Amino acid sequence: METKKLISGALTVFVLFVIITQPEKAAEMVKIGFQGISDAATAIGEFMTELVR
Repeated sequence: METKKLISGALTVFVLFVIITQPEKAAEMVKIGFQGISDAATAIGEFMTELVR
């Protein structure tokens, strides 16, 4: 359990570091992530629509 906390803390510090030092790049990463989620949701919706037809 301690390892999980350590990894989570290190990841949090890294994310904050990237946001503070490179905000444009961080914003681009978030945009790409949300675009991927949106594309996946669209694909699942289209798949479900085709199953119903």
